[in-house]
Amino acid sequence: MSTASLPPVAPEVLAEAVEQLTARLRKKLDATVAECAGRAAEGPDGTVEVRFGEDTLVTLRPGASGAVTGPEQAVCTCLLAPRCLHRAAVLGAAPIADGDALPPAGPPSPEPPVSDPVAPDPVASAPVAAGAVAESRPEAPGVPEAPGVGEASEVPETSPSPAQVDAGAALWRAAAEALAAGVTAGGTVVQAELLRAAHTARLAGLPRAEAAALAVVRGLRTAREQGREQRLSDLTAAFRELLAGAVLLASGTAGSAAGPGRRAYEQGGALRVLGLCREPVLSATGYGGVTTHLLGPGGVFHTLSDVRPGGLARARGAGTASVALGGGVLDHAGLARGGLLISGATVSADGRLGAGRDVRATPVRGADWSEEPVAALFARPVREAVAAVLDAAEPRGGAAPLLGCDVEVLGAAGDHLAVRVLGGGPVVRLRVAHPHPELLHTANLRRIGGFPGLALRVLGRPDPDRAATLRPLAVGPVPGAAHSLRLPEEWRGRADLGYDRLQGDHFPRPAPDAAPDGVAGAPVQAGPDPLADAPLWRVRRLLETGVAGGRRAVAEAARGADRAALPVPLRRAGLTVAADLAEALAAEADRRPRDSFGRLKDASSDAYARAWLASAVHLHAAERSLVTASWS
Repeated sequence: MSTASLPPVAPEVLAEAVEQLTARLRKKLDATVAECAGRAAEGPDGTVEVRFGEDTLVTLRPGASGAVTGPEQAVCTCLLAPRCLHRAAVLGAAPIADGDALPPAGPPSPEPPVSDPVAPDPVASAPVAAGAVAESRPEAPGVPEAPGVGEASEVPETSPSPAQVDAGAALWRAAAEALAAGVTAGGTVVQAELLRAAHTARLAGLPRAEAAALAVVRGLRTAREQGREQRLSDLTAAFRELLAGAVLLASGTAGSAAGPGRRAYEQGGALRVLGLCREPVLSATGYGGVTTHLLGPGGVFHTLSDVRPGGLARARGAGTASVALGGGVLDHAGLARGGLLISGATVSADGRLGAGRDVRATPVRGADWSEEPVAALFARPVREAVAAVLDAAEPRGGAAPLLGCDVEVLGAAGDHLAVRVLGGGPVVRLRVAHPHPELLHTANLRRIGGFPGLALRVLGRPDPDRAATLRPLAVGPVPGAAHSLRLPEEWRGRADLGYDRLQGDHFPRPAPDAAPDGVAGAPVQAGPDPLADAPLWRVRRLLETGVAGGRRAVAEAARGADRAALPVPLRRAGLTVAADLAEALAAEADRRPRDSFGRLKDASSDAYARAWLASAVHLHAAERSLVTASWS
């Protein structure tokens, strides 16, 4: 039995177990954690046992929530218990429990904060928020100037409490040390410090900060295990979000790290929502299902999801599954083309509808894409709509809201379709939203590409990491267009690309000189890609090198034969601030002052983390600016 059968463990339980180890045992911890694979076995009364030799047995007794939430629930039979290596290794091999599975956090400590000399200075450590390629030079390279994580930061009406400021400072210290260590040295001991800081944030009422720290820990674990689902860019973004939120909290500005958690559902009263489309959900961990996108009053997007274990078969079949909301009689196919009148609605901060006990739902008539208020989604200027969508993506939890536009198909261009926004708009790339070959997205886009000149109404999710790229979820005919889709009446003027298969009779007859029905013509030349043409990839590679190999890897990369290979191309492209920040990061990574005995004078990673964060935030803002400009 693999360690996947181990119950989840609360962060503070693992952090306390690691803290009790001696320095000699901590050096052996990572190797012992790796030895736990395949040793877990089911014990009596729902316990899980891991045996080390003949005389040592570690027993985990999860509580009612299914998680180990107290130190007394993890016991070892060796003589050093509970300060033993076996117990800490088993806890380190177990997955980290989510906040939902943990008991409610107690009130924050009323004691006044203790001054910390390592806490980052609010002026010296707040990152730069650059909004354009043409940049102005900061007063001092490498020293951040204004708070932000790539977009404007809103100052809350109330300042964080002293306990929250202390929690932010603890998060900053732990994250800075983890960043300096990198994936290669970010073992269980480093992760335990992050988990302790995450628990402190939870006690202080900072669920978003706690979630950011847990995301970094999970990313470090997956990267060290060389998991296929982990991308280095995702871990880099997780470090950026954690450090940016921690520095805002430590400086006395709550920022995006404070506030309610994403899954906190609040009463929304009476709510009328209209269906937009369905989207299949398929995860690498074996979960599958469907998410139905809805439009609420005031143009607010809502989602209703049905995701369970089952993988691909569950994702394909859930499109016609019944909607589990207030006794409604609709299925997801009917809801995507209909609507609901909900009483006692519960809505999360990111727009998800909850199925509470007092929720009641009544089916109502939906709206075609050509009818208000849905038609307003496609009438907004595309650049204005993209800017609003990208600005709203991160506060909602990472997934960008939907974007609607009317386009004309130009044809296939490599691995995507090239379309032009009607009314003299930009050339946009349509890429499949879900590339799994058993889903219909790829087949439907390939068939659409065989009809150049087709007028199409598209509803999808813009890709924030690619220039002028839209991942379509549903398509429909453009009202009044002669050369557009001809969909069945029961489809209500839209086709869900993940569930509805487009056939030949859904398309207009092609011109006599056009390619046969559904056959793509000659490849279309892709439009310019300002993000790919900019040398910002050099900065991104430097930042990801630091995440993978730690501070030492950044210093060694800067000592290469051609030290001008990083800043010179950036300055030639007008990215002077990016060049200055990258040089400052490399210089700080290589700054290791020592005394006459060879001992480090300053072992803190605070300055290195500030330099890395400044460069990461600037890169994020510059790339976001280029992506927005590509939609012009």
